[in-house]
Amino acid sequence: MTMTLSPHYDLDIQGMSCASCVGRVERALAAIEGVESVSVNLATGRAHLQLATAIPTATLITTVEQAGYKAQVAHTGDISTQGERHEQERIALTRQFVVALALTLPVFVMEMGSHLIPALHHWLMASLGQWNWIIQALLTTLVMFGPGRVFYRKGLPALLRMAPDMNSLVALGSLAAWGYSLVATFLPHTLPSGTVNVYFEAAAVIVTLILLGRLLEARARGRTSDAIARLIKLQPHTATRVVDGKPELVDLAVIRPGDNLLVRPGERIPLDGTLTSGNSFVDESMMTGEPMPVSKTAGAEVIGGTLNTSGAFNYRVTKTGKDTLLAQIIQLVEDAQNTKLPIQALVDQITRWFVPAVLVIAALTFVLWMLFGPEPALGLALVNTVAVLIIACPCAMGLATPTSIMVGTGRAANLGLLFRRGDALQTLADVKTIAFDKTGTLTLGQPQLTDFVVAPGIDQRELLALAAAAEQHSEHPIAQALVKAAAQDNITLGQLESFEAIPGYGLAAQVSGVQLHIGADRLLDHLGINLDAMREYAQSLAEEGKTPIYIARNHQLAAVMALSDTIKPGTAEALRALHKLGFQVAMISGDNKRTAQAIAKQLSIDLVIAEVLPEQKVAAIKQLRQEHGAIAYVGDGINDAPALAEADIGLAIGSGTDIAIESADVILVSGDIQGVPNSIALARATLRNIKQNLGWAFAYNIALIPLATGIAYPAFGVLLSPVLAAGAMALSSVFVVTNALRLRNWHPAKELSL
Repeated sequence: MTMTLSPHYDLDIQGMSCASCVGRVERALAAIEGVESVSVNLATGRAHLQLATAIPTATLITTVEQAGYKAQVAHTGDISTQGERHEQERIALTRQFVVALALTLPVFVMEMGSHLIPALHHWLMASLGQWNWIIQALLTTLVMFGPGRVFYRKGLPALLRMAPDMNSLVALGSLAAWGYSLVATFLPHTLPSGTVNVYFEAAAVIVTLILLGRLLEARARGRTSDAIARLIKLQPHTATRVVDGKPELVDLAVIRPGDNLLVRPGERIPLDGTLTSGNSFVDESMMTGEPMPVSKTAGAEVIGGTLNTSGAFNYRVTKTGKDTLLAQIIQLVEDAQNTKLPIQALVDQITRWFVPAVLVIAALTFVLWMLFGPEPALGLALVNTVAVLIIACPCAMGLATPTSIMVGTGRAANLGLLFRRGDALQTLADVKTIAFDKTGTLTLGQPQLTDFVVAPGIDQRELLALAAAAEQHSEHPIAQALVKAAAQDNITLGQLESFEAIPGYGLAAQVSGVQLHIGADRLLDHLGINLDAMREYAQSLAEEGKTPIYIARNHQLAAVMALSDTIKPGTAEALRALHKLGFQVAMISGDNKRTAQAIAKQLSIDLVIAEVLPEQKVAAIKQLRQEHGAIAYVGDGINDAPALAEADIGLAIGSGTDIAIESADVILVSGDIQGVPNSIALARATLRNIKQNLGWAFAYNIALIPLATGIAYPAFGVLLSPVLAAGAMALSSVFVVTNALRLRNWHPAKELSL
């Protein structure tokens, strides 16, 4: 039976070595009918596809194989397989390098030692004579077609398909040096006088140094996925299930929602659930970035993978498998790592033509040195051509962006910052204005009733009993505040007979035969109820940062009450950090203008858009974009979905349960607003790291390719040895990956203090 692919799918690609490989695989897969888009990541070795129609797996795998690579289905979160592959690659490269080094050292000493130490040259000639070159030929041949055969097995077929890659450049360069040296050794009479020289050490050292570079690169690249590996290791393989009061140790795969699990002190919580008995403190830092353990009592939610630090407790499992928060975090991180930033588009265009351009430059180098070079022209032409082929590997270009994204998004996950898409890093780093929803984002969303002033002739307790009855079934924060106030005063609620919510305005209800309207001034204005008697008092409440709410009884103004929502701890500090980062901060609120302005003044907010109905938030964001450019929007991720989607980048603040919000680009799992400046600072640090990598990769090639052609020889007598070219090429890739790995130690405090 043929398996078919879902709309979003990943393939593991094996055999890619440079940016040219990435482009070739992308173009091959994109040419298949039904493939909407494809993104290939050199650092992860994965192709991420979006499909318009179901396509047989075999079709895609065959297409990749026809392009010269191997492919297999990738499984999300299967970091163990990926880790094993990295380890196997590292072991194989280590073995190849050790063998190549052992064979190359004698060649290097015999040839280069002779040039540097005249006594060694005389001893070798006296002892070995012609066998000196023959031994070098034998050892170099073993290096090339032993440990180095990978370059020829992949590079030569790619060259024949007119699709050359890095392996092709290495193969051509080393074969040219080796082949010329063989002729000089065994058929010297066929070469012009003065050109009989050997370059066995160049061919052998090229292969050895590039193998060393690949080994160092593989070791470094294996560390870029550490963040996901650590997340996966959080989940234990077994759990203690309680059945009929008896605990039993079972495999996690058999646990189902509704099962009762026991967690002892020091154990990791196996799966998501709700605590039923006992209490403890749970360390959720690896999931949310929150450093302090969180108190858990009956009814509290617990997250699979977090650490129980103190007491034992029982809890009921609510989510298993891919539905758990941990699984969704891993999915989000992998998705982000498999996407490309807009900045990568330019790199892809350049690298597509880079290797063919290098072949043309190498051919021109050979021809020009043969025509205009001094004697021995043939030897100099060969050396410089080989140097061009070796120095120009586009590995660093291909690794520059994806390695930084991998490490940056992994570090973000450790801090409780989840980038749903990798390109959100660049968007977030570029915006200059950030807008916040107020309730539940800047504030706790738990307003308290602070004032309740009734009109003459109205009994306050009676009206509160009617109002609380009208609001008792609503989950709105205002409703909860009213019901809580009535309960605190031991007021018996009236009989609710009818109820109608009026979104953005308030409500209408019939309670114990009384018609009530509760809401903002716009509701009563809309109903034609005169507010003059209490408007001035309501305005004074608003100026104190409180939210005035009116109550009309039988279409007559009965009371004005005020609710005050507490600003979230750390909000002022977070907004100060945003200002320090150069952001203009805006607030979008449904409150009246005076209340909104009072809160904005407390928090030093630059722009305020008040009295906004839920459906008007999208228009407010469009207005801000028109006036101030690209906009980031921060909301609670539930009521703000349209606004999050409309913004250039949406950040959802949640408690971990909102992780699956499709409309957000970035999710702040801990719910801490400090995550906003932290995520922006990390995005900027990652983009800065990418630019450093790209700058190095391009500068390296721009500077060294001309030097390799011998352009400096006429003026300075300087030529770039193929051996040095191989070392520099290997160093460039290692530099890029090592630079990206610096992000693993990134900390927001350091960035925000700059």
